[in-house]
Amino acid sequence: MITAEPLTVLSAVLFAVGGLWLLCSRDEALRRARLMFADGDWPPLAPLGWERWQSYAGHARAVLERGWKQAEERLGAPLGLEALCLPAGLFLGLLTHSPLPPFAGAVAMPLLGRRLRARKRRSEDERWQEVVITLCATVAGDLRAGRPPDAALADAVERLRGAESPGGLQAAECVSRLLAAARFGGDVPAALRQSACRPGAYGLAAVAACWEVATVGGAGLADGLDRVAAALRAEREQLDELRAMLAGPRSTAVLLALLPVFGLVLGWTMGAQPLRILLHTPGGLICLTAGVGLEWLGMQWTSAIARAAERV
Repeated sequence: MITAEPLTVLSAVLFAVGGLWLLCSRDEALRRARLMFADGDWPPLAPLGWERWQSYAGHARAVLERGWKQAEERLGAPLGLEALCLPAGLFLGLLTHSPLPPFAGAVAMPLLGRRLRARKRRSEDERWQEVVITLCATVAGDLRAGRPPDAALADAVERLRGAESPGGLQAAECVSRLLAAARFGGDVPAALRQSACRPGAYGLAAVAACWEVATVGGAGLADGLDRVAAALRAEREQLDELRAMLAGPRSTAVLLALLPVFGLVLGWTMGAQPLRILLHTPGGLICLTAGVGLEWLGMQWTSAIARAAERV
């Protein structure tokens, strides 16, 4: 007897194959029409093979991006990858005829969103560290070329504004504050310290100290900025080495966490119907709850160990 799950998967595969066939046939008809009626102004079609599949993937990605932007405009809020948890849960709920996957998708959506936002903040902090290093190196080079400190700082900040830098309103305020202080004779050390309050830009506090020492005591500002940049680079390299050492344990933990999923897929291919047992029987629900709880505890424990190692 054929169950509903293989029929659903087979239907999805047939629809996908049919859509690709229609796309290929439409492209072939368009190619023939261009060969017959084109006057030389048509752009050439992608040749058969891997290039054509790359063009299809590019078109599909553009369509998805446009749809994603339209959804964000209608909702009035940015959508992250966590928004995919709910439709994925609904799809799995239709496959398994159970309300648990949609509920799990709704629960996972805010948790995944919080993790993605934390990763984005960490990425912005690292980019700010690179911005501070670039700022120190640029100002030090301009000072050695004979430029005044205020003009060198203003030009360096202006270059950072024009280049790709961490976004956000707070970042724009920091850049504008530094630029105004450097151009119009403001309190540059105070502006640097205010900008150093932004996470990831703590190196600007050391730049402010170097600026004050050079202004009051006449010490070389370029040498101090070089030392600040070297210290920040050494700290960044040490963090990169530590993350490279932790990449192995983290990947092992993720692989171990995915082993139950591979077991479910293997059981489903062998006809054991593990999802029906897990989602529609009391013993299966107990095992599923205990397994998910243990998986979550294991991942949290591994993440806590890795974060503690990074903080040392």
